[in-house]
Amino acid sequence: MTEGKAAPAASEQGSRNLMMRVAAAFVLAPLAIAIAYAGGWLWAALVTFAAVGLYVEWLMIVGAAREMRVMAPGVAALAVAGLCLATKRIDAALIVLAIGLVAVALLSPERRIWTATGFAYAAAAEIASVLVRLDPAQGFVALMLVLLVVWATDIGGYFAGRGIGGPKLWPRVSPKKTWAGAIGGFAASLAIAAAFAALGLGKIAPLLLLGAVLSIASQLGDLFESAVKRRFGVKDSSHIIPGHGGLMDRLDGFIAAIVLAAIFGLLRGGADGVGRGLMVW
Repeated sequence: MTEGKAAPAASEQGSRNLMMRVAAAFVLAPLAIAIAYAGGWLWAALVTFAAVGLYVEWLMIVGAAREMRVMAPGVAALAVAGLCLATKRIDAALIVLAIGLVAVALLSPERRIWTATGFAYAAAAEIASVLVRLDPAQGFVALMLVLLVVWATDIGGYFAGRGIGGPKLWPRVSPKKTWAGAIGGFAASLAIAAAFAALGLGKIAPLLLLGAVLSIASQLGDLFESAVKRRFGVKDSSHIIPGHGGLMDRLDGFIAAIVLAAIFGLLRGGADGVGRGLMVW
C-alpha cells in the first residue's frame, strides 16, 4: 500500500513542478526578451542584478555566504562593473572586476579557490551578456540566438529525457539526465538554428554549427553546476524562482553558452562587434 501511494504522490509532485516551471517561464521569458530588445542600460542593469545573485548563490553553495568580507567586495565590484557596462566602458568594467577578483581571493579565510571561482563565474556572465548585446545592428539577434538555443536545449532535453528515458548521461553528477535528453536537446537547438536561417538571419551552415556548439556548451554548463552542488551536498542553489530553484539552476546553461559566444564573437568582430562576429559570415 505504501508503494502504491508513493508513485501517485511522486507523479502529482512532478506535475505540480512542471506547471510551476511553465508558469514561471511564461512570465520571465517575455520579460527577459523585452529587456534584451531594449538593450542599453536596462539590459546592463538586469545582467548586473543576475550576476550579483549568481555570486551570492555560489557563496551559499560553498558555505561562505556568512563571510561579509568575502561577499561585500564581490558584490560591490559586480555592481560598479555594471555601471561601467551601462555606459559602455568595457575597459573600466574589466579593471573593476579584476580588482574584485583579487580582493575576494585575498579576503577569503577559507575555500579561497572556490570563492574566487564563484566571483569569476558571475563576472564572466556579466561581461559576456553585455558584450553580445552591445552591437546595435546584430546584438539583439545574436543574443536571441543564444537564449533560444539554450531554452530549446533545456526544453527538448526535458521532454526527451522524460519521454524516452534510457541510459543515464553522468549519474554521479546528475542522476536524472539521460543520453536521450542530451540528444533531444541537441536536436532542438539545431531546429532553432535552422529557423534563424529560414528567416534570413544568417547562413545555414554557420548557424547550425553555432547551434550545435552552443547546445553542447549549455549542457556542459548545466553539468558543471550540478557537479558543484553535488560537491557541497546542495540540491538547489536557492528557491527564488518557482519550479526552477535559484538563478544558477536557471542560468547555468546560458552562462556557459553566452561566455563561449562572446569569446567567439570577440575573436571575429572585436569588442564592439561581438554580435556581428557571431551572425555575419
